[in-house]
Amino acid sequence: MNEHEKINYVEFPSTDLPETKKFFSQVFNWEFHDFGSEYSSFSNQGVNGGFYKSDLIATTSTGAALIVFYSNDIDTTQQKIEKAGGTIIKPIFSFPGGRRFHFSEPGGNEFAVWSE
Repeated sequence: MNEHEKINYVEFPSTDLPETKKFFSQVFNWEFHDFGSEYSSFSNQGVNGGFYKSDLIATTSTGAALIVFYSNDIDTTQQKIEKAGGTIIKPIFSFPGGRRFHFSEPGGNEFAVWSE
């Protein structure tokens, strides 16, 4: 549902669009709809969005926003990410309120997962 002045859509770059789609399908069960060979959208994932083919990537070291997933079982989610070709770039660490880790997906973008 579209809500007035609420975040509605998010787009990410990907250096390898087919591998990015494969990764998110395997780990998070996302479904994609292609719009040509250089753009693919996803929906029903909390917020709708898409990936576009680019030589750039989104990382916190370059000032990009960090998208953080929640997991009921952070260790299992980390194993799924690694099995699907993701790279752990910041191992699990504790912070007030829980634990989290950062990873990059095959298209190069940085994301995080946290758990209570």
